[in-house]
Amino acid sequence: MTPTMNTDEKLIYMANQIADFFAAQGEARAVAGIAEHIQKFWTPQMRRDFLALAARDDSGLKPHVKKAVALIHVPAKAAG
Repeated sequence: MTPTMNTDEKLIYMANQIADFFAAQGEARAVAGIAEHIQKFWTPQMRRDFLALAARDDSGLKPHVKKAVALIHVPAKAAG
């Protein structure tokens, strides 16, 4: 049985899985593919949380994911 992951660990795990999927396509395509996937399929809150995690030195992200971070955008929170 695998231990339960917290939300932060899940985001890192999922991003690294996406990197594994795109790895065979070469660095440039992999980085773009990772960023595009996260941009399209993750909610703005997931992306915000992920970007905060990615800024940490101990994030555990694979190199292609670290490079993809610069391509990931989060819409500004609406004032309300």
